Amino acid sequence: MKSFNKIIALAVVFIILMFVIVNVIPEFSKEYSRVLKVEINRTVREIDETGKIPDIDKYKTIVGISKQLDSDDFWISENEYVIREIDGELYRIDYIEDTDSSKEMLYINIALGIVSLFMIVGLFYIRQNILKPFSEITNLPYELSKGNLTIPLKESKNRFFGKFLWGLDMLREKLEETRQSELELKKEKKTMILSLSHDIKTPLSAIKLYAKALSNGIYKEPQKQYEVYESINAKADEIEKLVSEIMRNETEEIIAFDVKEGEFYLSEVIDSIKAYYGDKLENTCFNIDNYNDCMLNGDADRLTEVLQNIIENAIKYGDGRNISLSFFDEEDCRIITVRNSGCTLQQNELTYIFDSFYRGSNVGSKAGNGLGLYICRQLTKAMGGDVFAEIENDDMCVSVVCRKK
Repeated sequence: MKSFNKIIALAVVFIILMFVIVNVIPEFSKEYSRVLKVEINRTVREIDETGKIPDIDKYKTIVGISKQLDSDDFWISENEYVIREIDGELYRIDYIEDTDSSKEMLYINIALGIVSLFMIVGLFYIRQNILKPFSEITNLPYELSKGNLTIPLKESKNRFFGKFLWGLDMLREKLEETRQSELELKKEKKTMILSLSHDIKTPLSAIKLYAKALSNGIYKEPQKQYEVYESINAKADEIEKLVSEIMRNETEEIIAFDVKEGEFYLSEVIDSIKAYYGDKLENTCFNIDNYNDCMLNGDADRLTEVLQNIIENAIKYGDGRNISLSFFDEEDCRIITVRNSGCTLQQNELTYIFDSFYRGSNVGSKAGNGLGLYICRQLTKAMGGDVFAEIENDDMCVSVVCRKK
């Protein structure tokens, strides 16, 4: 902002300098003065040589020549004039002012003034409507990165940054909500784990007591020993159940699957997919079959996300030769199938690929966290649909079930 203020100051200085140059050093006025001086000298010389008043029509600047008589009118004229003494007599030489030059000066000053006004107004407009709002949000990304999410942004009707500021404030609120949700989730999980851990102590203590009693030979009768063994087994089952509960809660969804209930045309999603992957898959045979457009229930953005996740998996784990989208109807559903060639996943692994954090035997050294297809299933279920996978002739086929309107 300070640098731009210096630019405005320099612009003002430049404009003032231009006005000074135009008005103080007018070359055309100098030229007119030289012509006037030359013509006066010629007039004086002709009168001196001929003794007669010359014809004034041949002069550009001189409009009259008068010889002094006894009348006082000699000294009165509507024009500018000079007095010259020739052979002891006085002559009045009338000349016209440089009106053309004055008009030119006026026009130039007006034009320069208009240009200067537009320049100054434009610079101040840029300063107030672009640079100033931008400087106010310069530190916002840094504050967000530090986790400072509590300071709201002021609303602005600025045509350039109003929507941008609104979007940043929405992002800040969303991040704040996400952080609060994560804190609540962590608190709940911690409470749950502490509770289950406490519950484990009871059967574990019982097992230890039974084991100690058996080692000390307290139970002599075989029937009693059998009952103790059964009790130990029951307590072990109880511990196993509590451990499973801990694992289930630790691996249950940690991602918020917000889905907007609505209606949209299938073509909206497919056109978006086609536009995104048309250039990205230039070295892959990417084909989208013909389909009849229809109205679907759910969230268009979320369905796009689902298809993108599946296609990204096809790119990552396929052989990169063929990826296609096909469509068919079943009752009140439209099914979208993403097929890719070069599937190396084992048939018996299909059951688990939609589980969270599961990664198949075909991942190799490829990066990932095993959440892509898990997210797909959670989103499709939230929209009243489903997703499933099968392997056909070494092709991986992942089908998304969408509810029709």
